[in-house]
Amino acid sequence: METEPCREEREDPAVPAVRESLHQLAGGDSPAKLPCGPAEEGKEPAKTESCADKSKNVEVEAPADPEKSADTGCKEKRKLRKTNSWKMVRFQEPSTEDDVLERDSAAESLFPECVTAEWTSSSFEDLFVADDWQDITEDRLLRKKVVEFGAPDTLSPTWGQAVTVKMQCVLEDRTVVEKDCRLALVIGEGDVNQALEECVMSMQKGEITLLLADSLYAYGLLGREPDIPAWAPLLYQLQLLDVSEKPDPLTLPIADRIRIGNQKRERGNFHFQREEYSMAVRAYSMALDVLTTCRRDGGEKVEEEEEEVRDYRVKCLNNLATAQLKLERYDEALHTSRDVLTLEPNNVKSLFRLGKLQSDMGEYEEAMEVLKRALKLEPATKAIHVELSKLVKRQSGDRDTQGWKPKPAELLGENITPFLIPSKEKKASGISWKFILGALVVALSSLVTSMILTARN
Repeated sequence: METEPCREEREDPAVPAVRESLHQLAGGDSPAKLPCGPAEEGKEPAKTESCADKSKNVEVEAPADPEKSADTGCKEKRKLRKTNSWKMVRFQEPSTEDDVLERDSAAESLFPECVTAEWTSSSFEDLFVADDWQDITEDRLLRKKVVEFGAPDTLSPTWGQAVTVKMQCVLEDRTVVEKDCRLALVIGEGDVNQALEECVMSMQKGEITLLLADSLYAYGLLGREPDIPAWAPLLYQLQLLDVSEKPDPLTLPIADRIRIGNQKRERGNFHFQREEYSMAVRAYSMALDVLTTCRRDGGEKVEEEEEEVRDYRVKCLNNLATAQLKLERYDEALHTSRDVLTLEPNNVKSLFRLGKLQSDMGEYEEAMEVLKRALKLEPATKAIHVELSKLVKRQSGDRDTQGWKPKPAELLGENITPFLIPSKEKKASGISWKFILGALVVALSSLVTSMILTARN
């Protein structure tokens, strides 16, 4: 089954003014396109607010033409650069210093008091066979070395607990690719790669450790564009700052739920871009569990909060349906698309997906009605016209098939299913092929018999 070749535009709840400026920059309304996939949100999401990002940053897409960006009406001069953890492009205030070191410079190490030869110069090949490193996994592809021990009486975090770590990560040439002074994650929910989750569960609070991870536990064959190549091992420096139980989403403020839900959704988009669709479905499902306005204490709901959460649920459900289609879970995608229309009846993306699914499942009348609704909302969308044309052809072909009447079962025997296709009348032929075949067999038998008799004589 084909999926709709289109994208979902990413929005940030904190940037209505920037969205409006970019909209004016684009020149008003753009040609209608069907937004139906998370493919544009391929960057891995920032998990926490970093210590380097204390200023209010807004996540936007950079304009295509740098000359036009000066005309957006922004009075303050802004600068694009990469943030510390997940290489998300954001607007940030320019520094007052002329010669500014890059954010990912080794000079800004988060552990200046723990600089070791392993961290600065040792080859990864030597570290993988070093005797003073501990194996976290039996395959010796995930190893650690404790630099500073933590509190001796504390327990290591377990599956499902929330932890906060300080971490930085380098490639073998010591290029810093990840850095965060307060990275919050829930163990087992896929907020980070497997290497970090496995290592954190072996640490104690306050412990500082070096972690050497083979690419199989990091970013594998695909790497992570643009900074981590394929099959690249990574060296981490970690400190476990805090361990706590995972908070109940129904007790959190709505703003925190939206923040956590969007982090889960963006993580799903990261997996979707890597064609890891099962992990994307899992991330979107966890985001939907958080994106709710229900309260544990039964308090009153605020209409503005309801609307904001509903918008993010619609985005997440649309992404979930797209991932389900990639996994060929058509019934689940159909159910998810209907959930979107329950929240937003005029969502063109979901109308198109629902109509296409119904058409492929043979529900032609329902599909025609849904696709006509989508076409009425966006008459310039080519994909809807194409799908309607396919549907009309399918309907005409189905009517031709239904024109044939099945033969009565009693004429064909009790155990023979009636045929829907009429049998063609046999043309009378002069000599039956059975007669010719029988004559051939008799002639051959006579020839063989005569040869045997001759040989005996």
